[in-house]
Amino acid sequence: MTHGRPFRWTRQHLGRLVPSPTTTAPIVRSSDLPRLLQGEYTWDMWPVQEPDGSPIVVLGAELWMTLSAPVRGHPEDRHDVARLRLLARKGGAWRDLDHVFPAGASPGSREWSGSAVRRPDGSVSVYYTAAGHRGEARRSYVQRVFEARAQLVADGGPIRLDAAEHRELVRPDGRMYLLTDQVDGGPGRIGAFRDPGWFRDPADGREYLLIAASVPWRGRFMGAVALAAERAGGWSLRPPLVQAAGINHEIERPQLVAHAGRYYLFFCMQRHVFHPPGSAPTGLYGFVAAGMEGPWEPLNRSGLVIQNPPSEPDQAYAWLVLPDLRVVSFLNYRSSRGSEGLTTVEDARIRFGGTVAPTLRIALHGATSCIVEHDVR
Repeated sequence: MTHGRPFRWTRQHLGRLVPSPTTTAPIVRSSDLPRLLQGEYTWDMWPVQEPDGSPIVVLGAELWMTLSAPVRGHPEDRHDVARLRLLARKGGAWRDLDHVFPAGASPGSREWSGSAVRRPDGSVSVYYTAAGHRGEARRSYVQRVFEARAQLVADGGPIRLDAAEHRELVRPDGRMYLLTDQVDGGPGRIGAFRDPGWFRDPADGREYLLIAASVPWRGRFMGAVALAAERAGGWSLRPPLVQAAGINHEIERPQLVAHAGRYYLFFCMQRHVFHPPGSAPTGLYGFVAAGMEGPWEPLNRSGLVIQNPPSEPDQAYAWLVLPDLRVVSFLNYRSSRGSEGLTTVEDARIRFGGTVAPTLRIALHGATSCIVEHDVR
């Protein structure tokens, strides 16, 4: 793989953004979609993958992971107590399989998003973000990328992951990627080195991790998609694939999908972290290239793949594209004024979904995409 300069996604590209029905999600009409877990918020879902990226099937059900947290306080407080949860999905029904790791097993004070893949020996590599440090008296925003190798057990009892060994994989170098050692912060106000998304290049079988990262920009930081490549005995950092050159400081949940001989890079961004805030919609953004080395080109000329309906600007978030082009996300805030219009904790709790959103499906044709199906089962 060559180490060329990353693609610089700029305001010029965003200037080509034209709202269209083909890139706008429908309004979720039901105001009473059930929670996946009673008394728990769930968000940021991903499947346990086969090496080709498709969800594994165990005892007739797909296995998925999600972040979860108890329903209490302000919904944004859920990030301070988030843990990974294992779920089984069969048709449109979901079943809880409990937390992925026992309490206190992971090295952070909470667990943030990642990915997972089943290995040929039947074990599962769980890639995730360890936020903070286990046992810290005051929550910090240190972010570290870990792998937990666990045994998948499906012996007639509840499906579970057992005997995980946790190891840190790669750290930002402080030059190409900024360190994430903040003590103070909050959603949208911290640098990033998180959300490891696993990908195996079908061209040569090599494994990569895509990581939501921050890079220096005019004394501040901006969002980028970091790349780590597998090597003997570990992982090595490579230059970013894409960086949001002064237009956005927080890229989240980067992912790669190989489709029709091309490579499609996707990630999520929220409208309030664009520069200036609100200059582009909360949505799923994407790029296409002929190979891992690029050059990358924004889908639909601007990069926009899916946006929330303008009348519900924060309706959903954390979109993830599967190899069959299903797109999953979670219900975020339902309000015609978006999350800014929620002035009290009670109002925020009423308006926050904290559960899976209806599944979409997209079509990809070269450098264009469109939404082709709603509420996929």
